[in-house]
Amino acid sequence: MQPLRIGMIGLGTVGSGAARLIQHEAERMQRRAGRPIELRAVAVRDPAKPRPIEIPAERLTTDPMSVVNCDDIDLVVELIGGIEPARTIVLAALEAGKDVVTANKALLCEHGPELFRRARDRGRCIAFEAAVAGGVPIIAALGQSMAGNQTTCLEAIINGTSNFILTEMFHKDQPYAAAVAQAQALGYAEADPAMDVDGTDAAQKLTLLTQLAFGTRVSLESFPIQGIDTIELADLKYADELGYAVKLLATAKLTDGELEMHVQPTLIRRHRPLAEVDGAYNMIALRGDAVGPTWYSGQGAGQMPTASSVVADIIDVAIGRAQLTFPRLDLFEEHTPIPVQPAEKMYRRYYLRFNVDDRPHVMADITDILGRNGISLASVIQHEAPELDEAAGDEPAPVPLVIMTHRATEGNVRQARRELEELGSLRSALVCMPVSD
Repeated sequence: MQPLRIGMIGLGTVGSGAARLIQHEAERMQRRAGRPIELRAVAVRDPAKPRPIEIPAERLTTDPMSVVNCDDIDLVVELIGGIEPARTIVLAALEAGKDVVTANKALLCEHGPELFRRARDRGRCIAFEAAVAGGVPIIAALGQSMAGNQTTCLEAIINGTSNFILTEMFHKDQPYAAAVAQAQALGYAEADPAMDVDGTDAAQKLTLLTQLAFGTRVSLESFPIQGIDTIELADLKYADELGYAVKLLATAKLTDGELEMHVQPTLIRRHRPLAEVDGAYNMIALRGDAVGPTWYSGQGAGQMPTASSVVADIIDVAIGRAQLTFPRLDLFEEHTPIPVQPAEKMYRRYYLRFNVDDRPHVMADITDILGRNGISLASVIQHEAPELDEAAGDEPAPVPLVIMTHRATEGNVRQARRELEELGSLRSALVCMPVSD
């Protein structure tokens, strides 16, 4: 049994987890792969740095290209993240006749066509299950198990950091900043959590899933992306009062021959499985024209869940399955793309929250603007304001006003927002989120 000889680039959180499985579960790996799996070389920045996994000193190097070009390496596992030098390393590995496993969704989102073309030209494969949703095997599900279907709708919670933050805010009554600090303390969020909380990470993952599900490559500039960094605890509580949970929802679905796509904080009705996914867990809800609705859920962040997907890809390469499926994988191929629906045409319900002056005619002004833009009201929440002693000179404080609309186009909502923000009675920025029933 010829062993599969691995060279790993990066031994951080995920790399250490993958190395632990390869070394500590060698017998299990060999049984499932049909041959031994050997970690022959690892490129790191600092060989002297203490690590949770012991790697023999002679297998460590600071030169990733020495790993890529080593004749005793069959497979390069890239786990450093980012665009460069990851792109250069992966291209060099393919040119050297090596297969590649990667967890780098940013690299695939930015340079997927180039990398996949090089792999196909060189007769190699790229496996990337860990690039989306951590330990949830969604790439295999879309590429293999759902192959008999045309996916018609994909809704996903695919950023574990944002989901953890929203969960902490709601269940522990914490403000946004405190929940972010907790996510950082537990290792779910980086020191700079911007890409997680501003929606970029989820949007990158959505473009990869959209490629697999719909055969269409979509740029991040083509659809709305909004993060959770402006969400307040009050909005989570009002949503709950209305029977909803707020989640950072990534959506791609076929609507009248167009692809409706967006990544936004969204109100999801409580009875739906997506609404009940808490903490760092992910969930992807798929609907196929043959199978109907399906759900895939699991831990979307953390060392071992992501390492689980990395090692699954390594075993696929060891067996030879990845080499068979990769050339036929409908990803980054040239197709007639499905047009992306202009954002203004999206037709949804909306949650609106205002902080307004507590005085007559404010509600009338708001409903007038909404009505003139074709937006009708489904429900209103305005809690009773405290009685003031005008003789004592008490000044009325702004009061919150929450409106749930019936379905309206995004274009009409945007126009109404522009007009609403000109009202002198508004005391803070209008909060607007779509609703998924």
